Amino acid sequence: MRKSIATVCLSGTLTEKLTAASQAGFDGVEIFENDLLASPLAPEEIAARTADLGLRIDLYQPMRDIEAVPEEIFARNLRRARHKFELMRRLGADTVLVCSSVSPHAVDDDALAAEHLSRLADLARESGIRVAYEALAWGRHVSTYDHAWNIVRAADHPALGTCLDSFHILSRGSDLKGIEDIPGDKIFFLQLADAPLMAMDVLQWSRHYRCFPGQGGFDVAGLLRHVLSAGYGGPLSLEVFNDVFRQADAGRTALDGLRSLLALEESAGVSPLPAPVTPSAVAFAELATSDPEPVGELLTALGFTRTARHHGNPVDLWEQGEARVLVNTGTTGRRTDTTLAAVGLETADPAASARRAEALLAPALPKRRAAQDVPLESIAAPDGTEVLFCATGRPELPSWTADFAYTAERATAAALAIDHLALTQPWHHFDEAVLFHRAVLGLSPHDTVELADPYGLFRSRALSASSDGPRLVLNLAPTPEEDGARGARHVAFAVDDIVTAVRRFRAAGAGLLHIPANYYDDLEARFDFAEGELGTYRELGILYDRDERGGEFRHCYTETVGHVFFEFVQRSGGYAGFGAANAHIRLAAQRR
Repeated sequence: MRKSIATVCLSGTLTEKLTAASQAGFDGVEIFENDLLASPLAPEEIAARTADLGLRIDLYQPMRDIEAVPEEIFARNLRRARHKFELMRRLGADTVLVCSSVSPHAVDDDALAAEHLSRLADLARESGIRVAYEALAWGRHVSTYDHAWNIVRAADHPALGTCLDSFHILSRGSDLKGIEDIPGDKIFFLQLADAPLMAMDVLQWSRHYRCFPGQGGFDVAGLLRHVLSAGYGGPLSLEVFNDVFRQADAGRTALDGLRSLLALEESAGVSPLPAPVTPSAVAFAELATSDPEPVGELLTALGFTRTARHHGNPVDLWEQGEARVLVNTGTTGRRTDTTLAAVGLETADPAASARRAEALLAPALPKRRAAQDVPLESIAAPDGTEVLFCATGRPELPSWTADFAYTAERATAAALAIDHLALTQPWHHFDEAVLFHRAVLGLSPHDTVELADPYGLFRSRALSASSDGPRLVLNLAPTPEEDGARGARHVAFAVDDIVTAVRRFRAAGAGLLHIPANYYDDLEARFDFAEGELGTYRELGILYDRDERGGEFRHCYTETVGHVFFEFVQRSGGYAGFGAANAHIRLAAQRR
């Protein structure tokens, strides 16, 4: 289907927005009136620029407070409409969006509203223009799509139809089945947006927190299926009001928007993509550093063994049980401190994973491997993290470990595996990262949570493949260059017996995070423990959480090395979370 984006979604001047939409691959745009009014270009110049970029102007918007008003006000509205229709003629736009009125002068009279919209459509038809009437969720008298359709149907004018907007419909919890009662040729336009589920005024919700489909909590795919069942054949168009998008790079935002529509089409059964190959495990976490000694000392104290070295690059493989950490020192001129720079994901078909990533516009990274190296497909996540699709030790596929020359010393057989990875996201890439990992990697998002920090709040959202598959936690906080405490990333390892593991770490000299006594006093008030259990946690610095079903989570943290630290977790009883209740304790301890 044709794909369009409203200029209000993007930052910059109108010219910059049009360029970004074209370069991302959109077919058309909705021109938001404020963008045109602020442009130094004449309408004819905008039309020419748009055509040169391969775009069509699918909609001009919005016209407000038109219908069901006193006659003298409506006469002024028609005068305003004449000017707008002449402007649209010069632009080459043939559809205008008319929002349901919020004017205090508007009256609750559907018959009058239908009459006024019919007269407006008469005027529009003279200019070759169609009027798409949309119900604003906060409209004074018309706030639902079915009410707007009833008025359009009563007006019975060939140049008058309705515009359906997913935010206005889903934010009110409207019954979607009624969409199929609208003839497809009377749905003149479809605007799409998602949003996080929030309890707030719908106008503020709409103006600041919309996001692209797949980034929020709405069933946008379900709505699209109903609209297509009604017979709609127009473009899929994004209309998103979002404070972050308005400040982010327009090119990246446009590309993210197009990715959201491709994934939405797949979810709605409109257009197939290469099937997702959901990762089954984290094959390795790669740390980039210019000084390997501190991280090497910490890994040794944690029981890891340096087992192999890459045959052509300065990369060491550290192992313990099923957990693998690569330490890459070939970062001169690119990084000055330790950070989590790459993730290897185990997939059943790495080539198929790469094909899906390409179809969803994920940037492929250039191959910097020698001819004898195992071919690895890699892409860049929105935050710059390299994601590699891997096979480990499977006879039917080349294993990435074949690039490493093993030493005589082998890793211990301790029961250890990577439980999850926590990746800090720059503020303007958070929603993009959620959609990327959801659509490209096939991970399922958990609810967004807000975590308390001594210096504010930051958002966190986890994604996982399954109960025993890889888990990622995306944290919205300052980048590592801005703030090491909040910006640090971490690797969490799963252990069977955290008490034994922590005693071993401490005996080996590992630097573990100190947890205040006040925390354990509070635990004693909140939970019942076996005799001596809480004292052990207090002694060793182990944190504890219990969910409402009785699942338990015990975890501890190392001190930070550069911009990386490690966590050790023990899950029992089906606990599926990440200890969010203890996040403020960890953050405060890291600050100290």
